[in-house]
Amino acid sequence: VTARADDGEVMGIRHATRPIEGVQFHPESILTTEGASMIGNWLGLVAGHRRT
Repeated sequence: VTARADDGEVMGIRHATRPIEGVQFHPESILTTEGASMIGNWLGLVAGHRRT
């Protein structure tokens, strides 16, 4: 687990030995003013990783 919300809910995970990451994120949420930008940044970070 790499990230948790304030209430303890898991929001991010990372595989221990493989380049696999996951996030729980809802960019369409009305409470997220920069959702599209945030998901775009994350996609940019993972774009260089090889698909398996």
